[in-house]
Amino acid sequence: MSDLGNTTDDERFFLHSGRRWRKTDPSLPEDVKARLMSHLGRGRSGVRNSAKGDDGTALPRARRTVQLAKEGLGERGTPWWEQSAAERKARWTAALEELDTLHAKRSAPPAGDAARKSPSDA
Repeated sequence: MSDLGNTTDDERFFLHSGRRWRKTDPSLPEDVKARLMSHLGRGRSGVRNSAKGDDGTALPRARRTVQLAKEGLGERGTPWWEQSAAERKARWTAALEELDTLHAKRSAPPAGDAARKSPSDA
């Protein structure tokens, strides 16, 4: 990974609807970027859909997912061009670990479900 401290504003930001947005960290490995983008998409979808039967936890969880994914991508938090290569890697690693944990809790079957299945159900 190279030092990104000398990047220009054109490399750091883009304009959309008259607003300046931070670009994704260009040093992200493609597989890491793909995983973070997947989490971001799920989080945004969760924010949109949380009003439908929200039990009070769906919206905060979806917003946390979006925040973590954006931080991992370098679009929020400390600007990626101000971080060392090690700090950037630590940023996306921590975000992915928390996102994977957050979604593992959500998608894990309730305790006891596996025990109730008969061998013929497998």
